[in-house]
Amino acid sequence: MKYRNAKDIFPETLLRQIQRYVSGETVYIPAGKEKKDWGETSGYQQYIRERNILIRQAFHSGSTIEELMDRYSLSYDTVKRIVYSKKEAAMLKYSATLSSALEYGKEEKMDAWVHLYLNEEGRNIPFSDGLKLFDRYYISPARYPLSFFTRCAGPEENMKYRIDKDWWAIRIAELEKAVQAGRDMPPFIVHYVDGAFELNDGNHRHKVCENLGIDTVWAIVWITEEDEFTEFMEKYDEYAKGCTVVRR
Repeated sequence: MKYRNAKDIFPETLLRQIQRYVSGETVYIPAGKEKKDWGETSGYQQYIRERNILIRQAFHSGSTIEELMDRYSLSYDTVKRIVYSKKEAAMLKYSATLSSALEYGKEEKMDAWVHLYLNEEGRNIPFSDGLKLFDRYYISPARYPLSFFTRCAGPEENMKYRIDKDWWAIRIAELEKAVQAGRDMPPFIVHYVDGAFELNDGNHRHKVCENLGIDTVWAIVWITEEDEFTEFMEKYDEYAKGCTVVRR
């Protein structure tokens, strides 16, 4: 039987839970009794590919192997193998920009860009992990009216996610300068559910667009239920026309 290092298989949070019960021992994990449908067990393989892309990009941007070991809780040999691997060399180059998101969309890898973004610049790994629990529809970036989306984060009392008003003001000022300078900003990430748009990522940029009088924005839309996907395509076809759609 071939043994594998648990660090190379399990997410860090799950590994820590396992280590509460057993550490430094060989553990046999039996196969499930029921055969899994295609794609049901592939989520973690996707996570590994995305993680390895980020590790290689960080290494080529100047991060040391030791720094990457600490960041991803991996051994020296594992990180070394990842950064010097010739595999996946031809994969799309990720960046937290609209241009990168559009390229991933064209290649029908919109879900990969979303997870890469959430694990790095988006700083929302739990959200990324939650998306991987079920297959979703991912619609590549398209322009939508800003009025479609409502902020759920900010310093106001009615916000679902309250943000310190001083930090909010600093961040908004920084982003306004970036937008005015023409920086290639990432698209919003939006959930279409119950006939409405739920703004998951882009609350700061939403406020910036309001301040600057920008009335249309780029957004990636994700949907879980098939009937809601059908409803979305019927109601918003004029915006999503020409977009690629993947379900993963």
